[in-house]
Amino acid sequence: MAATSAPPASAHANGNGSLVGVAAPVGAPTNPMATALLTDQYQFSMAYAYWKAGKHADRAVFYLFGVDDAFIWNCRVLVRGKKQGDSIICVLAASSGTEFLWGKAIIVSFKEYSRKGKFYASGIVETGKLMTIGGKRFDLYFRKNPFGGEFTVFAGLEECIKFIANFKFTEHDISFLQSVMPMCEGAFFNYLREVDCSDVEVYSIPEGSVVFPKVPLMRVEGPVAVVQLLETPFVNLINYASLVTTNAARHRHVAGKSKVLLEFGLRRAQGPDGAISASKYCFMGGFDATSNVLAGNLFGIPLRGTHSHAFVSSYMSLDEIPDKALKSKDGSRLCQDFVSLVQEWLQKIQAANSLGGVFGDTNKSELAAFASYALAFPSNFLALVDTYDVMRSGIPNFCAVALALHDLGYKASGIRLDSGDLAYLSIEARKVFSAVEKEYNVPGFAKMLITASNDLNEETIDALNKQGHEVDAFGIGTYLVTCYSQAALGCVFKLVEINNKPRIKLSEDVAKVSIPCKKRCFRLYGKEGYPLVDIMIRESEPSPKAGERILCRHPFIESKRAYVVPQHVEELLQCYWPGTSDKPRAELPSLEKIRSRCMQQLEMLRPDHIRRLNPTPYKVSVSTKLYDFIHRLWLNEAPVGELQ
Repeated sequence: MAATSAPPASAHANGNGSLVGVAAPVGAPTNPMATALLTDQYQFSMAYAYWKAGKHADRAVFYLFGVDDAFIWNCRVLVRGKKQGDSIICVLAASSGTEFLWGKAIIVSFKEYSRKGKFYASGIVETGKLMTIGGKRFDLYFRKNPFGGEFTVFAGLEECIKFIANFKFTEHDISFLQSVMPMCEGAFFNYLREVDCSDVEVYSIPEGSVVFPKVPLMRVEGPVAVVQLLETPFVNLINYASLVTTNAARHRHVAGKSKVLLEFGLRRAQGPDGAISASKYCFMGGFDATSNVLAGNLFGIPLRGTHSHAFVSSYMSLDEIPDKALKSKDGSRLCQDFVSLVQEWLQKIQAANSLGGVFGDTNKSELAAFASYALAFPSNFLALVDTYDVMRSGIPNFCAVALALHDLGYKASGIRLDSGDLAYLSIEARKVFSAVEKEYNVPGFAKMLITASNDLNEETIDALNKQGHEVDAFGIGTYLVTCYSQAALGCVFKLVEINNKPRIKLSEDVAKVSIPCKKRCFRLYGKEGYPLVDIMIRESEPSPKAGERILCRHPFIESKRAYVVPQHVEELLQCYWPGTSDKPRAELPSLEKIRSRCMQQLEMLRPDHIRRLNPTPYKVSVSTKLYDFIHRLWLNEAPVGELQ
């Protein structure tokens, strides 16, 4: 996929991915289906209604965030939240040979266009000063941490910025919208032809950060009609990305730092787009490599893989290997018959007293497959040993091939276990490797890599840890990329301000009451270096300072409050679009740097926040001024009942 040239650091979008000013380049969306039409239909309906009423340019502020019942918040966003029942489409994968529309303005649901038409018809589209949809501000956030845990990793920001950098309706898009919305005036479609994100501002928590419910992941400001069209794609691009990154981070935590984690989910993922997204974000969340070749090509992720059971069972005998010659690693000599050398080593192993004579006849077709694979990859020989019998055939056959390779200066990589009692088999395999090292004086043989797969997940890895095992690497697929234990993260996009007037969304469910107005968000750190609490303050308030006592309040429960004296204060939201001389645009770091940030952030959390069993909720709070403002606005907006 071709990427557009990146925009400069202080710049304005011109609708074709470039910016006017000074900024780093922003390429095209990874997924060619991430176009301006990727939204819900009601967004266009509202846009038209805004336009019709003359409100389409009202300046709005939205936040993207998630919400937890305990109000321990994790994300920031500036777009109004999706309503229940809206469609969610993962938009990150690239697929060759398929006519995907990714990267265009048409990826919006029908409701988005209807809503935009409504905004336009009302004249709201160009009234405001903060958002492309009627000068609004929106928050993007989530309500509850996934997987029963108490943390989330924020991901998807880069794809959101790529999306708005390339946001523009084509003539084909306009023609399609005219055909499905014939009730809208022609002038509205002329308006859509000119729409871009040059007047949109995006402030976000850096990608790869650990976040909590209710804290805005992103703040989006601009004309209300335009920002509303960004709601669905932004929520879509962040929901799955953050969910699977968090899932990967949880697997990394339970496996431990020393284990190698391999993402093997391509064949089980929900389509090519889901697979590409999963590979990217699993690496971001702490995995070391992927089997997905396209993801390796697109993102520079290390590739790992072995062979399948089919490769082993496809061989019938050693006679099927046509070319048995193998040159030594240093090139000084040529072994004319590597297969015979393997057979000699197998006989030695079977006769070795130190191995207790435990190995009898092995499966010769498996031996042929191993020898053939070693001839193809002498420096990277890793064998799948459970096609027939792990201990009676797979392990001795592997050892014979590995020792033959050692004679020629090569070092085999190890084995993969894909079935059976993984804890027991890994321990027994390690015993054999140790005995072989001692018997034949082969340094390092005892440390052969043992990889385990077979529908692994957090629970099975935790169980293996409790049983004791000798597994060095885990290949994880289905439960990882499908986020089997949780279907979605639940990010929402809420309007918090329009034309500098704060707005609040009320609900009988207090967890769904929004935090109004434009806010700044800070993370307060204690003397031990751990983050203590995230606090939201009004934009007009002074920033909290290290060493000064701050009263942190629960946003809705009056009695929950505490003084905090932070040793370090970090402001969370940074400007990522478009960037000006006054507000330089933060750079989009490389995937490797985002991954490093994720690992560092997780290490900084208190252990009780990330433990699997009964983790401690992280505290999210508001300042006293914001608390008072929320409740004053709440009382002003809530209707007063009358009893008779």
